Order: sequence, then C-alpha cells, then structure tokens
Amino acid sequence: MDWDEFAHWGKHISDWGAQYHKSLRDLPVRSQTAVGDTATQLHPTPPETGDDMAAILADFEAIVMPGMTHWQHPRFFAYFPANAAPPSMLAEQLVNTVAAQCMLWQTSPAATEVEGVMVDWLRQALGLADGFTGVIQDSASSATLSAVLTMRERATGYTGNKDGLSGKGHLRIYCSDQVHSSIDRACWVAGIGQANLVKIPTKGAQFGIDVDALEAAITADLDAGHTPAGIIAITGGTGIGASDTLGPLLKVAAKHDLYTHLDAAWAGSAMICPEFRSEFWDDVDGFDSIVFNPHKWLGAQFDCSVQFLRDATPQLNTLKIEPEYLKTTGDAVTNYSEWTIPLGRRFRALKIWFLLRSYGLEGLRTRIRNHVAWAQELCDAIRALDGFEITTDPILSLFSFRCPGDDAMQQRLVDALNDDGRIYLTQGAFQGQKVIRFQVGQFDTTREDVMMAHAVIREVWEQIQ
Repeated sequence: MDWDEFAHWGKHISDWGAQYHKSLRDLPVRSQTAVGDTATQLHPTPPETGDDMAAILADFEAIVMPGMTHWQHPRFFAYFPANAAPPSMLAEQLVNTVAAQCMLWQTSPAATEVEGVMVDWLRQALGLADGFTGVIQDSASSATLSAVLTMRERATGYTGNKDGLSGKGHLRIYCSDQVHSSIDRACWVAGIGQANLVKIPTKGAQFGIDVDALEAAITADLDAGHTPAGIIAITGGTGIGASDTLGPLLKVAAKHDLYTHLDAAWAGSAMICPEFRSEFWDDVDGFDSIVFNPHKWLGAQFDCSVQFLRDATPQLNTLKIEPEYLKTTGDAVTNYSEWTIPLGRRFRALKIWFLLRSYGLEGLRTRIRNHVAWAQELCDAIRALDGFEITTDPILSLFSFRCPGDDAMQQRLVDALNDDGRIYLTQGAFQGQKVIRFQVGQFDTTREDVMMAHAVIREVWEQIQ
C-alpha cells in the first residue's frame, strides 16, 4: 500500500465509522453469533500473496462485524462502559499514524510532557490535593499490580526484587470482600499468594469495609508473626458499587504504617462532580496510590487508566530499572517507563487532551449527572414491576435487582434479554444469590434509551414465564 492508497482507505474507514456509530441503535447490542462462527470463516493458513484492501474490508464487514458486541451502543448496560468519545478516537488515529514508542522523554518529548500536564489536569478535575503526581497506565489492573508490588517491596525493605520472597514470611494485603478480581490476580502475580489476601466483611448502606474487623485481622496477623503490607480500598466496586469509608480505613493504615491503594476505576470519573465527593471521596488525599479509568465513564477511548501517587518514590524504588541503553543524558527528565511495569508506552495522553478540550469539564459532568439521575429513575420503575425486588439501590449509576423466582430464573431472564438484543445486561452475585446488574454509563445514551430498558425487561419477562 502506498500513501495515496492509505489516504483513500483512511477516508473510507472514517466515513464507515461515522455511519456505524449513527446506526448503532438499529443493531443488537450483544453479538448474536455462536461459538466458532467467526473462526470457521477464516482461512486456516496464512496467505502467500497480498490481497486488495477492498476485499479485506468486505471480509471485515461480512466475517468480523457480526461477531462483535457493540460496546459503544447506547443501550449497553452491562459491565462498565469502555467509552470512546469521537475526539478521543481522532486522537487515537493521530497516535496510530505517528506510531511512536514513548518509553522515555527523549523518544518523544511531547508525549512525556503532555502526559504530565494531563495527569495534573485530571488531578485538579477530581479535587485531589496539590503534590499528587501520576502516570497513565493501560488499565486499573496494571496500576493495582504496581501498587501491590510497591507494598511488597516496602514491607521487605525493598529486598524482594533482589532476593526473592523466600524467607520473607507471610506478607498480608487487606481489602473488603467486594473488591474486583484484579486485586486477587495482583497478589498472585506479585508472589504474595491468594491465602495472604485477607478479605474483610462489609457493612452499611454502601457496603464499605468493616473497619473494626480490619483492625482485628491486622492485630491477629501481627500476633501470628505475619507482616501486614498494605490495604486496598474501593470507591465504586464492580459488583454492586460498594464504596469504603476512607477516613477510618486510613487511620488503621497509619496506625500500622501500611501503604494504601484506592481502586476507583469506575466511580473515580464521577468525582469531577463536586457534589459526589463528600459521600465518596472524603479523606482521599491520604492515600498513597489512587487509580481511575478515564476509558470507563469519562469518554477516553480504551485503554487509558490514570494512577495518582502521593509520593512516586516508593513505586520508582520498586519498578525503576535503568540499563545503559535506556539512560538519558543532559537535564533531568521524567521517564514514565520507570513508573510502570511495561517498558513500551503508547501516547495515551493525547486522547485525554482532545477529550477535555472538546467537551470541557462541565460537558462531561452533565453526562455523568444525567446517568446517575436516569439510573435512579429506572430503578424506581423496576421496583414497581410486580414481584421484582431491588437488591441494591443505586450507588451512583449502578444498581441490582431480582425477578420472581430462583437463581436459575435470574439467569434465564438475563439470557433472554441479551438474546432479544435491544439491551445488554449481566448477572452478578449479592449475599449468596444471583442478581441482575444494571449500570448506566455509555457516553451517548439518552433518557429514552435507559427507560426503554424498563419496557424491554417487562416484555421479555412476560414472554418467558
């Protein structure tokens, strides 16, 4: 392909993309294909000669698109969104075209410096204190793993990387029983082990960690000769939106000199709205590490996760490695590859810049406020359906419910709704029972899209009884 062809097909793909997004409401949200449908249409051996781009794109539409679930569909109410506002898509096109590997300041100075400013813009937007710095990661899982590794190294006097964990005893990490599975995985990868991730029961309207039980668990571990290493808190847990009360948890951490990490991957975006901070964000400035995902609720195209650090030194002491071929000379610079596990880095900051400049904070706040209000309105409507039960009231824009019947019936309704195609939901678990989980957050959803879910749920429920 020469560059004239590149320009031709690039315009074609942009036009296709605009039409795709404008027609999303006409498509089923979840892919309706069966297992193996896509793979059986692909040739089993690689081609020896090149093909025409027109033929490749025709096969893309015929083979690939039927097997895609449409995450940008305005009636995508499953999981959390992976939003992609149009300005962030354009930024990604530029990043893909320039195709820089931005691991060091000198490998693309602008990428490093834009990242530093964008992290600070977001710090200000979320109301975090001056002095927080940070780095853009691919996902919250990577940020959490970085924090867990830092907990491990800090608790071992920064000897774990050098000596390994043999003879270090049992390092203990504490969290509530509502955390995301990425916390478990981080403990696996860090060598701490599942048995040393201590999950504490929750209580209260927001299902926050029981601080008395947390203190008791730490004390018991100290008495047993174990080494407490850190506490992971959540604001807006994935299952039901569980949110810890931060101040009391931080007091326990300070008493025992424990490193703290806050997983606000989804709900952190809502903290650009000042009215939500007193309920969810009080005392947040006491955390050593905080992560939130602009690619979830804020509109930055996946992947884009921001980790804030009250003091970057512990994480740098954990992750920084500087062979001769990566050393930089001259003035002191920031090399973000020293802050993260991967060495290679994409220019993720550009899409944040485009997004914030295009919408402004107030434009983004309006969307989030609407989602929260519409979720409450829909929750009230589902509550009024005969025999339906709201199992957890909205925490921001996430709530859960049950239809009449046992756990099998909950799954039957979820499957029937997703096969219907007009909306997409997922199941969850709460207090030992299966629940149906609903979250409003897709960037272009409207009140009509959200309230349509009520009619679809009622109609499908009547069909399957």
